[in-house]
Amino acid sequence: MNVGYRDFGTFLREHFTGKVQKISINAGFTCPNRDGTLGTGGCTYCNNQTFNPEYCNPGKSVAEQLAEGRQFFARKYPEMQYLAYFQAYTNTYGEMARLRRLYEEALAAPGVVGLIIGTRPDCVPDELLEYLASLKKRGVFVLVEYGVETSRNDTLKIINRGHTWEQCADAINRTAAHGIMTGAHIIAGLPGEGAADVVRTARLLSQLPLDTVKLHQLQIIRGTRLARQVADGELAVKQWSVDEYICVCIDFIRNLAPTIAIERFTSQSPDNLLISPRWGLKNYQFANLLQRAICKDKVCQGSALYG
Repeated sequence: MNVGYRDFGTFLREHFTGKVQKISINAGFTCPNRDGTLGTGGCTYCNNQTFNPEYCNPGKSVAEQLAEGRQFFARKYPEMQYLAYFQAYTNTYGEMARLRRLYEEALAAPGVVGLIIGTRPDCVPDELLEYLASLKKRGVFVLVEYGVETSRNDTLKIINRGHTWEQCADAINRTAAHGIMTGAHIIAGLPGEGAADVVRTARLLSQLPLDTVKLHQLQIIRGTRLARQVADGELAVKQWSVDEYICVCIDFIRNLAPTIAIERFTSQSPDNLLISPRWGLKNYQFANLLQRAICKDKVCQGSALYG
């Protein structure tokens, strides 16, 4: 375990005896704020090219994507087990029959022992949660990861999320009530937000039955609506230095319940797409700098919640 906080590796070791690796899948989903159901254009900051591996191609079947991902990782760890990570867009947004087919196709792939499903809080009907609960009874690892992004409803409106914080809390509570593990994705430095807003979100997340959380810095990506808004002066965003963002992460740790595993603190987009921040660091390099600061300051996860 990393000094100062509960890390994702520790969380996985509590569920698996050997090495386990996520394999990302693009199953061809869309989002209700893209297809006109709630809106169009999607989230203002979003460009899925920034996190999809090369093998992650919706033109290939789920089984084909998993096979290519497995081939990549198995070279180093032949005994590796895998989690099928439905990552791109809203992976519970569709007819129940299609969702079942895609999830079962993933679980039938060699070495796949579970599912991680990225989705929105307004796209999880009880019928789906009941099905996912039935997978858990079959011994399948299931984690539903919600795009929360922030606890501020005014910010959620600005970035065109199309849902509220209250919907996030409701979805997480309903998912946990079905016995399914839950995760949350948070972005630090969204338009109009500063370090205090990240702390506020951490404290509110701590009141929910969450198992994992991802935090990363807002990235301005070429071709997005947010990039145009910032360039035109319509919106202003925080331009944190590395040291400043390390302080944000430390405050987040101190204000997050110690039962919640933190999977990451940064995201790294392709250089040709990234406008800012351009720190010139790989994710592991930032993680090392953060860990040094955590050790120096004797950071303890959740310590600010109990003062």
